[in-house]
Amino acid sequence: MDHSSIENQISEHQQNKQLNASELADLFANFLGDSLFTCTFAHFLQVVEDDEIKEYVQYANNLSKKHVSEMTNIFKKEKIPVPVGYGEQDVRKDAPRLFSDMFMIFYITQMASAAVVTYGHALTNSTRQDIVDYFKKNINESAETYERGIHLLLSKGLDLSHPNIPYPKKIDFVEKKSFISIFTGGDRPLTANEIKHFHYNINTNILGKSIMLSFSQVASSENIRKYFQEGAKLANKQIKMFSNHLANEDLPAPKTMDTHITDSTTSPFSDKLMLYHGSLIGNITLTNIGTALSQVLRHDLAAEYLSLIPAIGKYNNDGLNMMIERGWFEEPFTAADRKELSKHSPGS
Repeated sequence: MDHSSIENQISEHQQNKQLNASELADLFANFLGDSLFTCTFAHFLQVVEDDEIKEYVQYANNLSKKHVSEMTNIFKKEKIPVPVGYGEQDVRKDAPRLFSDMFMIFYITQMASAAVVTYGHALTNSTRQDIVDYFKKNINESAETYERGIHLLLSKGLDLSHPNIPYPKKIDFVEKKSFISIFTGGDRPLTANEIKHFHYNINTNILGKSIMLSFSQVASSENIRKYFQEGAKLANKQIKMFSNHLANEDLPAPKTMDTHITDSTTSPFSDKLMLYHGSLIGNITLTNIGTALSQVLRHDLAAEYLSLIPAIGKYNNDGLNMMIERGWFEEPFTAADRKELSKHSPGS
């Protein structure tokens, strides 16, 4: 029996199987994310000038729109209320350009990179065949989007490649515990994996800083503008911290994209969308730090990553509170409140 026949049998067997908690959670989060991206891309498409970049933005926009449509169909099939997410009411069509064309490629490429990880996690927590198929398809589409993006950036003069280090000449085994020590480990060169995570986290924070700076220019209220200013400072702190480690090894660090933000003070997006966008970037940052923390070998580097988590967590929580205060936080799907239900039982 071939693989497709097995999949068809599984799909037939599971046709009445309910979505599990993980599948519900990931579909909800991805619906909000893709609906946000369609709004972001709508602004990009209104102002983009380069034809190649416009084609790339349109490609990414079509994927996000398709995902929103596919998830809507899943929710309707399951008789689940379709989330509100973000739409035309969150985009101002007459707003002037907020980002350069080059930043648009960088933005989409970085988001596609994060999406590969997000969809991979969603896939490996799904069991219903149609949902497994959906997330598997999205992984492939995100990988294609990332690949197109790095090629387009390179053709336009921006190389996202990580630094080179010499090839090893022989295989060695670590003989001293000082290799990982918080006190003496700092005397050894960075491993390739440590370099990778510094570079990756720098790029994430370059994106975050630029987004926060741009939003701080255009948000309608002073406290939301201050919130984004704080976010830019937090991202800049991480960029400097990680870049210093690379500089100490005479390795290049990625350049910031601050000059790719215009001086516009007219927002193309609603405050609601921008606050959620800030939350999305904060969550990506925490995920990346957690991954780096689990893989770095020097204790001093692990301590630095750990020191960042409370500040980023607090920042994300402040943004969440601001959304709740304004009635903008869409409640995720939750388990039944058994205690509350028991209050209304016939025997109570």
